Amino acid sequence: MKLPHHWRRLALPLALTGLTAIGGCAEKETDKASPEAAVAAEQAGEAQTAIAVESANQPTLSAEEKTEIAELAKDLHKHIAVLASDKFEGRAPATKGEELTVNYLADEFKKLGLEPGTTDADGNPSWFQQVPVVEMNIETSPLIIKGKDFEKSLEPLTDMVTFTQRQVPESKLQDSPLVFVGYGIVAPENDWNDYAGLDMKGKTAVILVNDPGYATQDKNLFNGNAMTYYGRWSYKFEEAARQGAEGAIIIHETGAAGYPWEVVSGSWSGAQISLAADDKNADRVAVEAWMTGDAAKELFRAAGLDLAQEMDAAKQRGFKPKAMDLSASVDLKSKVRTSNSRNVVAKIPGSKYPDEAVIYTAHWDHLGVNDHAEGGDHIFNGAVDNATGTAGLLAMAHQVKKMPQPPERSLVFVAVTAEESGLLGSKYYAENPVVPLEKTVAGINFDAMGVLGPMRDVIVVGYGNSELEKLLEKAAAKQGRYLAPEDHPERGYFYRSDHFSLAKKGVPMLYFDSGTDSFEHGREWAQKKGEEYTSHAYHKPGDEYDPQWNLEGAAMDLALGLDLGLELANSRDWPNWYSGNEFRAARDKSADARK
Repeated sequence: MKLPHHWRRLALPLALTGLTAIGGCAEKETDKASPEAAVAAEQAGEAQTAIAVESANQPTLSAEEKTEIAELAKDLHKHIAVLASDKFEGRAPATKGEELTVNYLADEFKKLGLEPGTTDADGNPSWFQQVPVVEMNIETSPLIIKGKDFEKSLEPLTDMVTFTQRQVPESKLQDSPLVFVGYGIVAPENDWNDYAGLDMKGKTAVILVNDPGYATQDKNLFNGNAMTYYGRWSYKFEEAARQGAEGAIIIHETGAAGYPWEVVSGSWSGAQISLAADDKNADRVAVEAWMTGDAAKELFRAAGLDLAQEMDAAKQRGFKPKAMDLSASVDLKSKVRTSNSRNVVAKIPGSKYPDEAVIYTAHWDHLGVNDHAEGGDHIFNGAVDNATGTAGLLAMAHQVKKMPQPPERSLVFVAVTAEESGLLGSKYYAENPVVPLEKTVAGINFDAMGVLGPMRDVIVVGYGNSELEKLLEKAAAKQGRYLAPEDHPERGYFYRSDHFSLAKKGVPMLYFDSGTDSFEHGREWAQKKGEEYTSHAYHKPGDEYDPQWNLEGAAMDLALGLDLGLELANSRDWPNWYSGNEFRAARDKSADARK
């Protein structure tokens, strides 16, 4: 449920121009960084300034590199046109669209001469890693809120969305008391507990999105403006379950969430996918929900509370949760279908160290067909998100197979399923890797790549986290480009794509793409195009392939990924997270396996 990075950056107005905005973000990103990360950020900032002063109208590419870019762009057009076609029905997991998609990817990898990257149940080579999933088509009643002299019916999609992780035919709330729990966070290291003293059994938590650091802009609170995992909607529901709540409702705010209400309603209507669980997710709350800010204001007034005042109180340490003297009732009926979805795994074995690997990831899935969509087109083609990144795996593999010799370490290409349902395919891969994670050198993730042509800036999501950025900066400089941190770390994009599943297991992962500084047209043009995509296409049927797209910028990003990956694959280096990073301990724990 994320806005693709290239497009979300374009769609958000820049308060400052060019380097001023970039420099400001760099400062915020490194407020709490290690000395190594701070030095890296400072060096990157100097490089950005130098390049910006002497910026050319074209990338600095050799004749050989131009040929490579042209070939990558040609491959991208070829594969995106197929993957985003109506025939593939929006590539939803566990549908006909999946069958077409995974078979297409396997056939194309085979044509290129790659090897199957995993094995089947009998131990035979296979292109497919089976991912057991449960698909639920959920029909919901209105969400009825009652109080003294008050009753309100919140309507599906318009006022709220409700769903459940419980893999059962029916899940409901019946007169469940509402309790406002602020940000719904329990973080001992921050001396923060929004559930202190509460018994949530049988009750429903009403929760704010994001975290107090964002709300206060206090760099010493949580991670300041940059969202922590405590700010993610997925954490809110998980914590409510740990507290014994019966339900959980998040109040939507466009700024704090990072996306408008239409993204919430579009993503949580239609079939929902989750990883199969032996206990059918009985430990999750019965009902998970979002409601609009307007609906929340009305409910708080009915409870004798002012939402703005309560939000202000919630961002202060020592916040006390409040019973709202309102209750919630809703009934969810689910058609539950168990099946296997598939990750597609292909590899190029290393010539010297085949048991060590660099991994490339991209999610092949999108939102499928949704009859609730407005207008006559109900197919969510997902051309940008993420036929681009999926096609990129094939395009990169093609370039590597043209080389006279394979790299010394293996390259593994993983097209993962069910990213749109919560990074499920990458989560499953991280739990069941085809190359042990301690022997996975590093990884690069491609998600929603740019289609507006070459950009000077290379945006690193989660900037200042790992030593991989040094390699990326060197490769970008060769193209006449510079690294820049994301403009809006408060939106938590680092936690929203498939690299995160491996990062939290310790594998150094990099997620980058084109920015907004167009070589040919400048920032204003690129920003306008981004706004058009956000309004008309993101997570909508309008995300369709256009043969007029300029994919040279995406091709340049793929070339950066290739340069970086091949440099690592032909070395004995083991890059790491910077000291103080939250994933460093997991990587260091497995250090003996790499000696």
